[in-house]
Amino acid sequence: MSEKGSFIAVGAGPGLGAAAARRFGREGHRVGLIARTPSALSALAADLQRDGITATTACADITDTSALQTALREVERQVGAADVVLFSPRPSLDWIKPTLATGPADIQSAVALSVAGAAATVQAVAPGMRKRGQGTLLFTTGGAAVAPHRDRAVSAIAYAAESAYVRLVNETLAADGVHVAQVTIVGPIGAGLTHEPDAVAEHLWDLHAERTQALLVLR
Repeated sequence: MSEKGSFIAVGAGPGLGAAAARRFGREGHRVGLIARTPSALSALAADLQRDGITATTACADITDTSALQTALREVERQVGAADVVLFSPRPSLDWIKPTLATGPADIQSAVALSVAGAAATVQAVAPGMRKRGQGTLLFTTGGAAVAPHRDRAVSAIAYAAESAYVRLVNETLAADGVHVAQVTIVGPIGAGLTHEPDAVAEHLWDLHAERTQALLVLR
């Protein structure tokens, strides 16, 4: 197995983040994980270690853009320049409210996570990717990005904004050899649910390896 650049998951968790880390780790990518909770990161790294994958971790609240960029720099320092970055934070269940119950604070929090966090990630790693003329940026959103629902308003708002941002990043970086792609997951993800994490991770790998598709909607 030849050595490749690093794979960094921002917003890593025991579901898709872990599955993607395993998939890219099996291909020879060094793995970095960023999430908010130290105990959760330690458990995730230990789980990956049992599968023979060593993961470097760093803690950061994704809504704290300065802390997030510091964490990204630290992970890159340890595992090497980012070849693939997955931005896949989990939104708070507290934000699931009907439209008229969704207030400015809810929207600000969701946009801070899904959009400002995405922008902070891109600004931290894209310059290096452009300089090297290669790299992949992967983003995931929930189904509200394509099927807004009035009882889950904040997800629709934040994911619509994130989708627009990702599209613009793709248009900006395509000519520099950096592939940008979004996976929108319609329906629940998890073991035994509509979308198995390992299956979604396989799609993420294909988007990186094939570099032909900018948007994939999984239904």
